[in-house]
Amino acid sequence: MLVALCAAGVTVLIDVRDGRLPAIVHWGPELPGLDATEAETLAGAAEPVPGSNNLEPVPRPSVLPEHHLGWTGRPGIRGSYAGSGWSPFFTATGVRLNGEPVDGFAASGPGVLEVTAADGDRLGVTVLIELLPTGLLRTRATLTNHAADIYQLDDLVLALPIAAEAAELLDFGGRHNLERRPQRSALTTGTHLRENRKGRTGADSAYVLHAGTPRFGFAGGSIWAVHTAWSGNHTHYAERVFTGEQHLGGGELLLPGEVRLATGDSYDSPWLYGSFGTGLDEVARRFHRHLRAREPRVTADRPVTLNVWEAVYFEHDLDRLLDLAERAAAAGIERYVLDDGWFGARRDDHAGLGDWVVSPEVWPRGLHPLIDRVRELGMRFGLWFEPEMVNPDSDLARAHPEWIMAAREEWPVESRHQQVLNLGIPGAYEHVKAQILAILDEYDIGYVKWDHNRDLIEAGTRTDGGRPGVHEQTLAFYRLLDEIRAAHPGLEIESCSSGGARVDLGVLERADRIWVSDNIDPHDRQSMLRWTTQLIPPEFMGSHIAAGASHTTGRRHDLSFRAATAVFGHLGVEWDLAQATEAELHELSEWIAFFKEHRGNLLDGDLVRMDTADEDILVHGVVSRDREHALFALVALDSVAPDPPARLRLRGLDPARRYRIRPQLAGAARSAPSHGSGAGFGNAPAWWGADGQGVTLSGAALEHAGLAFPRIRPDQAVLCRLDAKEELA
Repeated sequence: MLVALCAAGVTVLIDVRDGRLPAIVHWGPELPGLDATEAETLAGAAEPVPGSNNLEPVPRPSVLPEHHLGWTGRPGIRGSYAGSGWSPFFTATGVRLNGEPVDGFAASGPGVLEVTAADGDRLGVTVLIELLPTGLLRTRATLTNHAADIYQLDDLVLALPIAAEAAELLDFGGRHNLERRPQRSALTTGTHLRENRKGRTGADSAYVLHAGTPRFGFAGGSIWAVHTAWSGNHTHYAERVFTGEQHLGGGELLLPGEVRLATGDSYDSPWLYGSFGTGLDEVARRFHRHLRAREPRVTADRPVTLNVWEAVYFEHDLDRLLDLAERAAAAGIERYVLDDGWFGARRDDHAGLGDWVVSPEVWPRGLHPLIDRVRELGMRFGLWFEPEMVNPDSDLARAHPEWIMAAREEWPVESRHQQVLNLGIPGAYEHVKAQILAILDEYDIGYVKWDHNRDLIEAGTRTDGGRPGVHEQTLAFYRLLDEIRAAHPGLEIESCSSGGARVDLGVLERADRIWVSDNIDPHDRQSMLRWTTQLIPPEFMGSHIAAGASHTTGRRHDLSFRAATAVFGHLGVEWDLAQATEAELHELSEWIAFFKEHRGNLLDGDLVRMDTADEDILVHGVVSRDREHALFALVALDSVAPDPPARLRLRGLDPARRYRIRPQLAGAARSAPSHGSGAGFGNAPAWWGADGQGVTLSGAALEHAGLAFPRIRPDQAVLCRLDAKEELA
C-alpha cells in the first residue's frame, strides 16, 4: 500500500507495503498528478541500490527505524523486558487514512495516516503521520505493552528522511538573556545530537533543527526542518549513515526507569513536527499558520501590556502602583500586569514561593484596590505566578518537604533560592491548583504570567525511591494549564521561564504568549525576535519597550529604537513611567497609537526577513496576506551602513503591483524626512521624497533593483510603510 498526502505545495508519499511500519518515500515539493501507477514506479525506482558489503535489499527505514531490518543508525525504539525483547519486530495489523481502511493506493489532501502494528503478543504500536493544511508534517507514536512482564522504555524517537543535497545544518544555542543564537555546521557522516536535560525547553535548545542545501537563507535553498513539541527533556538529531541516507528526528529524552509499562500501559510520544520550504521564511510560515489556526485563536487584536517588574521589582506600594496605572492608561496601555512579590513572605527572591496567598502585610485590603482602579481606567488586569517552584523558606516547604523533587533524601542544589514542587504527587498538584483557582475566583484576572525560573536537577520523587519524574512533571504541568483554563475559559496565559526557556509547540497548545527573554535591551532583542519567529508568529512574542538604560546590559538607547524594535511583536511596556519625562510619555503614546493602527498587519501578516551582506544591517517586516500593505524595519546595529550605501531590496510584495513606499516615523524621528538628518540619521535618501511622502515603484522593482539604504547610526531603525497603489498595465 502507498499513500500520498498533498497540501500547500508539499507532497508526502508513504510506503506501507509488505506489512512494515510506514516509510516516507518523498517529503518535499508537490508532485502534481501523482497516481497509483506513478507512486508504485517512484517507490520502486527510489529504492537504494546495494553496494559492496551491504545488506540486500538495502533497508528503507520507517519513521520509527527498526534495527531488525538491518538499520544501523539510531533506532526508533530502545527498551527491553529486563534485557530481553530489545529489538522489536513489528508487523502492520491495520492501515487507515482519515479513519477509513486503506487497500492499495490512496491519496488525500491534508490528512492523517494511522498504522497499527504488533511485535508478536508483546508490544503494540500506533504510528500517526499527518499532513496539515499548512503543509506542515507531524508524526507521533503510541507504544503499548501487552506482555505480563514490565517493559522499560529507554527511548522513542521518530525520524523523517531528507534529501542528500541537504548538507548544511542550522539550529540554535543561547543562554539566559541571550536566547536563540543561530549556529551552522556541515551535515557529515554520523549524528548531530542535541540533548536537553533541563526539565524545560531551555534557553539553549536546538529549537528548530534545519538541514538544507548549502548557504540556504531566508529566501532561498531547499530546507527541511524538525521541532520536538515537548516542554520537558527532549532530543533533536540529524543523522547521515554510511550508505548515504539522511534523517532529521526527535522525541522525548527519557531518564533511566522513567517509563516502565505494565500490562496494558501505553506511552504517547510528543509530536515531531516537520516543515519543508524554499528559504527559512517559508519554513517558518508553515509553523506560523499552524499556530494561527489553533483553538482558542490568538488574534491580532492583542492588548498593549504594562508589566511592572522593572518599574518596582519587589517594592509593592499601592500608591506607587496606582500612579503607574494612571500613567499607563494615559499613554494608551490596555493591560496592567502585577509581577512577583504580591504573595506570602515574598519580599525578595529568598522566600515565599509556593504560598499563593495574597500577603496581608503588603495588601491589607487584598488586591481589590489596585484591580478595581485598573478596571476603572479601562485596562485589563494580569498577575504573575510561578506554580512549579518553591522556596525552602516557605510555609509549603516546611509543611511538605516530601513534595520537593529530589533523587535522594537530600534536596538538589539550589538555583535562584528555589527547589521544584513535584506536581506528579497528587497532593502537591491539588494544593497548588486550589491556591491558583482561589485567586482567580476572587479577583477579576484575565491574564496570568506563568514563570518557571530554574532547571530541573535530580528531579525525582523521594517517596518513590527517588525515581525520576520529569516526564510526569511535564504531563502534570500540561494538565494543570488545561484544568485552570477549563475553569476560566477566557484566561490568557503567558509562558515565561527565566525569559525564553520554555518556548515550544507543546506549551503553545495551552499558552497564548511567550516571554522572549528577560533581556529587553533592543540591541539584543533584534536578534532574539528575528530568530524566535522561526517557530512562532509575532503575536505570540512578548515584546516590550523598556527604560532608556537597559536593566540587563546597561546600554542606553533612544526611545525610537526601543519602540521600533518592540512593535514587531505583542507590544508591551516595562518601564517606570514615573521616571519618564513629559516628552518621553508623549512619544511613547505616539508609538502605542502607531502600534494600534497597524497591529492588524503587524500581528497577522506574513513574516519577511531579508538576507543582507552585512550582519550588522537587518531588514525585516510583515506583508499583509492580501499584499496590500507592508511595514519593514531597516536596522543598523554595530556599524553604520557601508559607503557607498548598500541597496535596499524588499521581498514578499506583489511583483505586478505598484507600491508607495515612504518612511514611517514617530516621536523624535519625525524631523528626519523633512530636514534630512536628526534622531540618529544621516542624509535622507532621495526616495523619501518631499516631506517624507515617498515614491511609487513596482513590487518587482523593489525586490530586484532596490533603493539606496538610508544613513543610520548604530542602534537605530527606520520603519518603511508600503501601500499598494495600482496593478501594472
